[in-house]
Amino acid sequence: MNWHHATGQLTLDRPRVIGIVNVTPDSFSDGDRLRTVDDVRRHAGRLVDDGADVLDVGGESTRPGAEGIDADEERRRVLPAIEAIVAECPGIPISVDTVKARVAADALDAGAAIVNDVSALRLDDEMPTVCAKAGAGVVLMHSRGDVATMASLTHASYVGDPIAAVIRELEDRVTVAERAGIRRDRIVLDPGIGFAKRAEHSIAVLAALDRLVACGFPVLVGASRKRFIGALTRRELPADRAAGTAGANVVALVRGARLFRVHDVRVTRDALDVAWAILRSAPA
Repeated sequence: MNWHHATGQLTLDRPRVIGIVNVTPDSFSDGDRLRTVDDVRRHAGRLVDDGADVLDVGGESTRPGAEGIDADEERRRVLPAIEAIVAECPGIPISVDTVKARVAADALDAGAAIVNDVSALRLDDEMPTVCAKAGAGVVLMHSRGDVATMASLTHASYVGDPIAAVIRELEDRVTVAERAGIRRDRIVLDPGIGFAKRAEHSIAVLAALDRLVACGFPVLVGASRKRFIGALTRRELPADRAAGTAGANVVALVRGARLFRVHDVRVTRDALDVAWAILRSAPA
């Protein structure tokens, strides 16, 4: 299976790691670390050296209670970062993490190839058209609510099996994407670990991830440093959750995920490569 995007395609014949480049002052885990273009350039280079296959640039925090920003401010944050990464890491696909069509369009013009929409095209009616016109790769992430509430527990209500609701709601968003002209080979599904989900919901979704994989689209998991990992490991600081993140990602790999969005690329790359080698050596 290949994931096609605006500048080419990414083969999914092995686990692929997406390195996080946050240019937000208020991200839950690593906000305000990348203050200058040179900071971004150095960070991107380190992520690629550590094994990142894709770089995901985000300029608006979705932490619980975060205040939304307008498109002009988000553009001011992400466009110089994307341009710097294009220059520093030629050939590395760049994803823009945004819910705004205007930001996505300008980011794609600046060299981004993928739109990672944490609202799965819910919050801006123009987003599907922008993505379709550019031939962008698209990540449809399961979430509920707006930017300020989607990572909170405000909408974390499920009757019975949470994976069934995740699949149903993502299938509705796939329909919206396809009706706008986004091709199926451009679409990746993300179950939205930690978004409108309590710890038990995130764990249940990861345990049943093969059911989402069975929908026929590549699956991306973004469990990096999330709240449920802190609860399981008793690691209060998000930066101390790299090993727990790697554990969650290995389970997701076994369940069929092939894309992993992380802060700590080297730890995840090593864990996934070892797990992949063992899985491939197992008798049929």
